[in-house]
Amino acid sequence: MALVTTTEMFRKAYEGGYAIGAFNINNMEIIQAITEAAEEAKSPVILQVSAGARKYAKHAYLMALAKAAAEDCNVDFALHLDHGADFEICKSCIDGGFTSVMIDGSKYSFEENIALTKKVVDYAHERGVVVEGELGKLVGIGSGVSDDDMYTNPDEVEEFVARTGVDSLAIAIGTSHGAFKFAGEPRLRFDILEEIMKRIPGFPIVLHGASSVIPELIDEINATGGNLSGAKGVPEELLRQAARLAVCKINIDSDIRLAMTAGVRRVIAGQPEAFDPRQYLTVGRDEVKKMVLHKIYNVLGSANTL
Repeated sequence: MALVTTTEMFRKAYEGGYAIGAFNINNMEIIQAITEAAEEAKSPVILQVSAGARKYAKHAYLMALAKAAAEDCNVDFALHLDHGADFEICKSCIDGGFTSVMIDGSKYSFEENIALTKKVVDYAHERGVVVEGELGKLVGIGSGVSDDDMYTNPDEVEEFVARTGVDSLAIAIGTSHGAFKFAGEPRLRFDILEEIMKRIPGFPIVLHGASSVIPELIDEINATGGNLSGAKGVPEELLRQAARLAVCKINIDSDIRLAMTAGVRRVIAGQPEAFDPRQYLTVGRDEVKKMVLHKIYNVLGSANTL
């Protein structure tokens, strides 16, 4: 099939009360797992690329893999830059074939965020690419963000969307980056989400930092010599509730990493003599596919929507 933008995906998701999974990719096996799961579940998906993934795998390799996946599977999907730090990174991805980019100006003042986001939007829209902006700051390891600063201000969203022309908006309602996320019981501020929905009705909302850090995977990794005790994520029932509202895109990264790591460690722990990457990466790929299918059916609600 083809690489597409998220415009039609989000319209259908909003109307249907489900969300699209934006799954972070780093290598061939992860891309294969995500797209095979999407085809099997008849679900739209977004392949999402972080700055770290571009540095690790390189832009040209990721683009070639994404194009190969589009030729190999019977599902259209978007290729999205996650947390673009500046205009030049977004421009590079737009010029290089991405169909969607995020410009993260949340660390700047409101006016500086608007100016930077609008600059990216103007460039992207001229080339048929869609843009995600961000208001509010997500906590996480090394983020330096306090609890007092972590929520999006609903009073700012209408002006931000109108002045920037963004196609979707990432907000902060209590999610967090990384596997070691919360000191207490995780919770989402649905009151903020519902207020934002009133201010920009029908507009697609995005949740970052939304992996659930499945306890069974943590236990398996720890059982093979890992040390992830205390890792905690967002309860899946809260994410499903958000997907029924205005949240049209939910980002999932840590759960993908944990699934692949658990599968690889299982093979190596059970067969210490194993040295063939195809052997343990096949198991890792299968575990990622199972995780993506689980998210599609039980969290996102996007199965059988194509």
